[in-house]
Amino acid sequence: MTSGDEKIEAATGKPAAVFARLTIMKTRADFVAASKARYQTAPSLTVQMRNRDDDDPAVRVGFTCSKKVGNAVARNRGKRRLREIARLDLPALAKTGHDYVLIGKKEITATREFDAMRADFAKALGKLS
Repeated sequence: MTSGDEKIEAATGKPAAVFARLTIMKTRADFVAASKARYQTAPSLTVQMRNRDDDDPAVRVGFTCSKKVGNAVARNRGKRRLREIARLDLPALAKTGHDYVLIGKKEITATREFDAMRADFAKALGKLS
């Protein structure tokens, strides 16, 4: 185990792969910093990954869907789907001390099959790692 994993296990009493909850990024500065880091595109989404290089082992995640994704209903549906993918898959696939931003794609994020989106996400993270 790395020291980051040991800190998580000591603080939570759970193995490092089990996160009680993902930390959500909300400030613009966090999103701007992530936009300058590595990214990988997939058919239904884009994933940005940034190593924070700090002592905090927490995994942070952010979500964004621009107006290109569609109207407000489509954007909200896209963000809900991205949040669910992160909730289901990110704890097992994420690296500690990293930020992840999931970006919806035009007309695809809100309509693509959910299992296909999960596969896209896992493949994108695999390429980033």
